[in-house]
Amino acid sequence: MKLIILGPPGAGKGTQAAKIAERYSLAHISTGDMLRAEIALKTPLGLKAKTLIDAGELVPDDVIIDMVKARIAQPDCVNGFLLDGFPRTVEQAQALLTFTELDSAISIDVPDEAIVDRMQKRRVCGSCRRTYTSDELSAAYIVDGCTWRRAQYCVACGAELAVRDDDKPETVLHRLKVYKEQTLPLIDFFTERGLLTTVDGNGSVDSVAQSIFNILDR
Repeated sequence: MKLIILGPPGAGKGTQAAKIAERYSLAHISTGDMLRAEIALKTPLGLKAKTLIDAGELVPDDVIIDMVKARIAQPDCVNGFLLDGFPRTVEQAQALLTFTELDSAISIDVPDEAIVDRMQKRRVCGSCRRTYTSDELSAAYIVDGCTWRRAQYCVACGAELAVRDDDKPETVLHRLKVYKEQTLPLIDFFTERGLLTTVDGNGSVDSVAQSIFNILDR
């Protein structure tokens, strides 16, 4: 299968994408992870991307399109792939369809207020960049109202976790605004082509995953 997963920032696309890729043996292609790797290496692309991402802006189309085109040409994509974080604009989607076919686009729907709450509580490892949801951290953190009272450490590498710059409330609200202006039109784009299915992303991670599996299994 050749799939796309869509949804606003904080909807759980990365978490669900990993589950989908594992279940159906697909290459999980996260443009966010690809960009963060460039940022960690402090490449020219990474430095430019960090400035844009921290401000809640999108990285230019030509850069992302070239990255994705090169990535899906790799051997691990022969049996299928799942695109996570791409396309983000209709222009990117149009470009994508010039060099690959698609089987389905899954859209995860979550209200804005739930997204802001989720992303305030999300944490990322400062070393290996693994992201932890509030569900994963709830047993390890002491919560006082909306305040996280003590540090937590990555189970993979032991580094301290922190709030991502692009998860801060003011940036999240701007990212949602950008999403609605530039990315939401993708819903109509893929609906018109008979590729889109929407799932409710407000449930637990496992319940949302099962809803997606039910769609793809058919």
